[in-house]
Amino acid sequence: MEFATFILATQRGYHQTSDSVIHDAIEQTVLSEQAGFDTAWFAEHHFNNHSLVPSPLMMVAHCAGVTKRIRLGTAVCVLPLYQPQRLLAEIGFADVVSNGRLELGVGSGYQQFEFERFGVNIDNAPAMFSEYLDIVLKGLSQKIFSHSGHFMQIPPTAISVRTIQKPSPPIWIATGSPSSMRRAYRERHNLLVTALHNGLETLGALRGMIQEAAAAEFKSPGDAKISLLRCCYASADGAEINRYLDNARFQRQLSEALHQRRQQSHDGYMLQATPTQLDLSLETMRENLPIGSINKVIDRLLQEIEILKPDQIAIQTQLGDLDQTTMLRQIELWGDKIIPAVNKSLSHLNV
Repeated sequence: MEFATFILATQRGYHQTSDSVIHDAIEQTVLSEQAGFDTAWFAEHHFNNHSLVPSPLMMVAHCAGVTKRIRLGTAVCVLPLYQPQRLLAEIGFADVVSNGRLELGVGSGYQQFEFERFGVNIDNAPAMFSEYLDIVLKGLSQKIFSHSGHFMQIPPTAISVRTIQKPSPPIWIATGSPSSMRRAYRERHNLLVTALHNGLETLGALRGMIQEAAAAEFKSPGDAKISLLRCCYASADGAEINRYLDNARFQRQLSEALHQRRQQSHDGYMLQATPTQLDLSLETMRENLPIGSINKVIDRLLQEIEILKPDQIAIQTQLGDLDQTTMLRQIELWGDKIIPAVNKSLSHLNV
């Protein structure tokens, strides 16, 4: 089983500075490598405090210089907000400076406020995503490519800085829909999925959706790698666990607020999360997620792995304003105790 850290770089309030959030994210990436994680994923958002990373490829390029082994991924590049021909050049650059460690996650986006400020109609996002992914695939595989589509016309074009990985870095599609899952299986891409803060029933339904998508393309579910983004936390300190859960719930509330956001706030980019009908109690979240003692987290992860059968678990770090010292200690704990124990148990099951 591969393990990853998913670094959103959220800012909960002005008591955190934006530069401290970014530098904390970089420090977590470096420690993730030292702790034995396989991948560090970086999000992309704009004009808000949900994530302070405007370009995950810039984070990949920077973190490539302070790490040696860990793979560095975009989770995700929001394709409709890019010029795909420029994105291709940046993909090539990021793969070169990371010595072939780039994992390319892509998605269609969901925040109308962001789209409006880039002059893009969010109603076109699914179609634009599909067409722009076509262009990216052409540019990665063809020395000279062109494109004639609904949204983009590109004359014969060559990218000067090409990826080290051939024919391309691994491509991951962030998805919760059958159509995008089917495309992933059809074109041999990988899947980035989440069950949010829900429990085993949601994981079971997600596995069923994956199986149906694979079957529809005459594939096996194992023909695509699956990464599960999950809030996980191990501690014997109940107050510490509650701080993590409170920040996880804050992040979810903020995400829902961004779904609804239409106007510029008076306070600039800093949004305040408000309770919603989707909120779960901390107790329910603790029951639904791999949260609690080390042994409880290990046992729960093994349960979830048995149901979903992912190839990678991406644990959510740097939630809200959880302090950096606590988060770094958590990353070390996973490297020292949890990852080895999970992999040892899985190796025994596969004997």
